[in-house]
Amino acid sequence: MLDYKYIKDNLEAVKQNIKNRNMTADADIVVELYDKRTALVTKKQNLQQQRNTNAAAMKGKLDNDARQKLIAEGKSIKEQIAAADKELTEVETKLEEAARKIPNMANPQAPVGKVDTENLEVKKVGTPRKFEFEPKDHVQLGEELDLIDFDRGTKVSGPKFYYLKNEAVFLEQALIMYALNVLRKHGFTPFITPDIAKEEVLKGIGFNPRGNESNVYAIEEEGTCLVATAEITLGGYHQGEILDKSKLPLYYCGLSHCFRREAGAAGQFSKGLYRVHQFDKVEMFVYCVPEESDAIHEKLRLIEEELFTGLGLPFRVVDTCTGDLGAPAYRKWDLEAWMPGRRTEGHPDGEYGEVTSTSNCTDYQARRLNVRYKDDDGKNKYVHMLNGTAIAVGRAMLAIFENYQNADGSITIPPVLVPFCGFDKIGPRA
Repeated sequence: MLDYKYIKDNLEAVKQNIKNRNMTADADIVVELYDKRTALVTKKQNLQQQRNTNAAAMKGKLDNDARQKLIAEGKSIKEQIAAADKELTEVETKLEEAARKIPNMANPQAPVGKVDTENLEVKKVGTPRKFEFEPKDHVQLGEELDLIDFDRGTKVSGPKFYYLKNEAVFLEQALIMYALNVLRKHGFTPFITPDIAKEEVLKGIGFNPRGNESNVYAIEEEGTCLVATAEITLGGYHQGEILDKSKLPLYYCGLSHCFRREAGAAGQFSKGLYRVHQFDKVEMFVYCVPEESDAIHEKLRLIEEELFTGLGLPFRVVDTCTGDLGAPAYRKWDLEAWMPGRRTEGHPDGEYGEVTSTSNCTDYQARRLNVRYKDDDGKNKYVHMLNGTAIAVGRAMLAIFENYQNADGSITIPPVLVPFCGFDKIGPRA
């Protein structure tokens, strides 16, 4: 979350940022509660000073009347301190609750807008393929080649679940190994993370564990949730710690199952593998000193570009607008791969769809999770935390199916994946 004093000193800018992000939060109440907390802290300190003075006086030579008077005063001061403590706790709880609703400040260069259609395209890589036949979407390809079974996934687990079968199983593992090997080359420490995290960790990262708008599955009466991304578990890894500055930046990558309710998600492009309740993902996560985070954010985006360039998939990079950033992000880049199956009347050859993103969350998550480092001046300061998708397997597989399909109904495997999966083509079954 933002520093309370920063909110007070930059109130109008914070309120404008909330408006630009199309969010609902009350910065005025944060300032009001912050001032109230400050006054209560001062009041408590004055009372403690009075208590100390009273205790010192009690050690002197006193007649009975004077002693009884000091005892009465001491009792009154003790009661006042207890009352101030109680009020301070209540105010601090309300203050933290209100402050957590305030989004991170957006980078001044981030485009101002409300929805993803207002994201700013900054780069295109590769040229969408021109098919000499009528291309199929990934759902049709997956079913015809016996690679995906959505119907039985729905029967067994419910809508938006699926079974991967046959060569698709090896292709998923190939994508994971491809991503992990690229990240190993860039010096990332690999993890396989837990699939469950405590609610306090989710809150620290910026996810809402409960309520109708929550996108995560809460585990009843456990105070835990299924993770929606390894960003949660990697971000919570150093919760409450003071990191060694000489060891920063820390480059981590995590493989995890990801579970998302996708509450309210709908639309013609949400079908198939694009928006599901469970998928596998390799996530990048970095802890660093503040002055390095912008450069590292650029590095994470370039790694994502390297991964999709290696797969031979056309994509574009967009600078995410303020309304599509998400509360923790200071700036976010999205990579959108070309998806021929996204055909509409306005886009008869297909359209781009998001496959990865990378966010610089500055110290917003670190304040919530209390992750700091000792600076050269001896003071403990909050680290900056960044995240980025290396490979979200379902969406990468979707793009491969649709872009690498052939006229005979087969799918060619991108050359970089062949050593991992052991075949170069998926063909129709006899």
